[in-house]
Amino acid sequence: MLLWVSVLVLAPVSGQFAPAPKPVISLHPPWTIVFKGEAVTLTCHVSHFLAVENKKWYQWYLGREIIREIPGNTLQVRDSGEYRCQTQGSPLSDGVSLTFSSAKLILQGPPFVFEGDSVNLMCRANVEKVDTAWKTRTLYKDNNELMDLGENSNFHIEHARLKDNGEYHCTESVTHCCSVSSNTIKIQVQELFPRPVLRANSSLATPGDPVILTCETQLSPQKSDVQLWFHFFRDGQNLGSGSKSFLKISIPSIMGSEDPPYYWCEAWARIPGVYKQSQKFQIPVQIPVSRPVLTLSTPGARAVEGDLLTLSCGAKTGSYPIVYQFLHEEVVLRKMEATFRGTVTFHISLTAEHSGTYSCTAGNSLGVQRSQPVSLSVTVPVSRPVLTLSTPGARAVEGHRVTLHCQAGRGSPRILYQFYHGDVPLGSSSATSAGGASFSVTLTAEHSGTYSCTADNGFGPQRSDSKSLFVTVPASCPVLTLRTPGTRAVVGDVVELRCEAQSGSPPILYRFYHEKVTLWSSSSPSGGGVSFNLSLTTEHSGNYACEADNGLGAQRSEALTLSITVPASRPVLTLRAPGAQAVVGDVVELRCEAQSGSPPILYRFYHENVTLGSSSAPSGGGVSFNLSLTPEHSGNYSCEADNGLGPQRSEAVPLSISGGRPTSDPSRSPSDSDPQEPTYYNVPGWMELQPVYSNVNPKGGDVVYSEVRMIQEGNRHAVASNSALRLLRTYLPSHGPATSQQRLSGPQGSSVIYSQVKLAESHITLMSMA
Repeated sequence: MLLWVSVLVLAPVSGQFAPAPKPVISLHPPWTIVFKGEAVTLTCHVSHFLAVENKKWYQWYLGREIIREIPGNTLQVRDSGEYRCQTQGSPLSDGVSLTFSSAKLILQGPPFVFEGDSVNLMCRANVEKVDTAWKTRTLYKDNNELMDLGENSNFHIEHARLKDNGEYHCTESVTHCCSVSSNTIKIQVQELFPRPVLRANSSLATPGDPVILTCETQLSPQKSDVQLWFHFFRDGQNLGSGSKSFLKISIPSIMGSEDPPYYWCEAWARIPGVYKQSQKFQIPVQIPVSRPVLTLSTPGARAVEGDLLTLSCGAKTGSYPIVYQFLHEEVVLRKMEATFRGTVTFHISLTAEHSGTYSCTAGNSLGVQRSQPVSLSVTVPVSRPVLTLSTPGARAVEGHRVTLHCQAGRGSPRILYQFYHGDVPLGSSSATSAGGASFSVTLTAEHSGTYSCTADNGFGPQRSDSKSLFVTVPASCPVLTLRTPGTRAVVGDVVELRCEAQSGSPPILYRFYHEKVTLWSSSSPSGGGVSFNLSLTTEHSGNYACEADNGLGAQRSEALTLSITVPASRPVLTLRAPGAQAVVGDVVELRCEAQSGSPPILYRFYHENVTLGSSSAPSGGGVSFNLSLTPEHSGNYSCEADNGLGPQRSEAVPLSISGGRPTSDPSRSPSDSDPQEPTYYNVPGWMELQPVYSNVNPKGGDVVYSEVRMIQEGNRHAVASNSALRLLRTYLPSHGPATSQQRLSGPQGSSVIYSQVKLAESHITLMSMA
């Protein structure tokens, strides 16, 4: 089998000078790699028009050197290298590389593969270097095992396709020994022939003309012996087929505005599945233009001045391009060219002068046709009216009577006038002659706005420009609203005060008052209300009001009362036991008090986060809770204060309880010489402030007197240093200042310290005297 290993270049065509085709070298056997000692026969093939000479000499090259010049076209070689050939009058052929290998194993394959080719790959071992051990041969494609070759050593591809592209090599393995690998050959399946191109010998034809179609393609020079078969089609219909690449046909007639048919061809090789189709194309056909049709279109049933008139002209048949002309009374209005099927259109904005006769023409290279004439009568509609408003004075005031007058300068009678407030019709009147129409209305606040009118004589209403009318209305009594973040006004909240008059012409000036003191003022240019934000303190409790004034007299709102709620502060829990040590059986007093907070305040007592009880202080202050001690009552105690703005919990106070009370305990049996004092746990920190001395007989009405006892140094019940406070008795009246100074009798061995307590809004200041 011979394989071509070069490609085709240009050659002389039809007597014109062009590069001559290169010779092509074939191999026998058809391998580019063989073992050393073997021979390969090269054959130099030249084009048939160069082979007609009686005698021809062939030059053979190895690399760049001429190795032989012989009359025959074959040469047997045994050396590796790149071989070329040349004849008189031809260019040098493409090179073909041969390898004479001394390897143990080689893989032989064709140097070129075309689509549809039958391909053989041969895995061969060097006979001189083969022993008698059992061997297996395996073929690989792209380093992946393809198949076990067995004893045959051949791999056959029946019809080469693109999927067969890749790099191939084979291996030979000796049982329990070793393996050798062959060289790698690359298979690249080439195109047998390119996609054909269908051509016609005429670029323009008329129905019935003969046309020759040619299906052009070119076999690869290595495959010049392959026979191609050609098929010709028109819109899917087979026009003919055969070994010739051309076909003579007749151009069919084209009806109406249908497109010319599409033509294409197919080239088939006598190899299964190898065929290619050309692109589809149309042969332009010249058809005389038919008589066009002119249509005139207006938005309504009649042509009205100002309407957009659409003129359309179209011929049903005719080869493009078609030139159209629009005429009015034989005067050309527009000239247009159409390059594809369909009508052409032209627009005119109508005036009275556009009445008359219209026509159009359509023409191509085969002639011009004129449409039937079409008449058009343009009717003049009513012109845009003018609206005037008349009031008794310079300003339109609620209760006055205003007259609206609408008049159109031109238009055919009868004219219907319609009056509008905004888009709401007020009334209508018909006028049979010039002069217009009038309409009157008594003003209310709702009559402010824009007014317009329309005039209509049956050809579409025309609307006037809008006129604005402002009816002045005094400001009404405003409404004041207070909006807080929650259900109650709390210190620190931002309250929104909004003042709004339900009626009144803008601009309206608003003023806000707190107990007749002006807080803020703002103007509303477009009407409606205004808002004012106030960050609350305790001083903001009281009455609020606002005013609205638009220059026709100020109007004041009703007063609103605002009460400010103070959140409960963090309470202080104190535990009072009968003696220095809490003992089982004692009754201990738990007192919880928040220094500030709006009443009522709900107090809860906890032992290790377990609720013991709760009590409310309706008027503020603290509450107490008595507990008869058992051993289980040791632990941490706390309390909460809550006036609806979130509970506040005190710090935890630990209580340690000793065993039961002995039958006779002098320390718990107070006598006149050593009275037993109760023990306080968690006395508030303000008890430890440095003393501030003051008159024990203050005159101020905001002073409440307290008595503080100190245990003497020798008292055997002392549980702290001689400066420790053991007893605090405070007299805080529920309402108003203290009315008298009180001094309680104390136990012997203790001194009495007077303290002056001043009441403030949210805190207590203690001044002590020792």
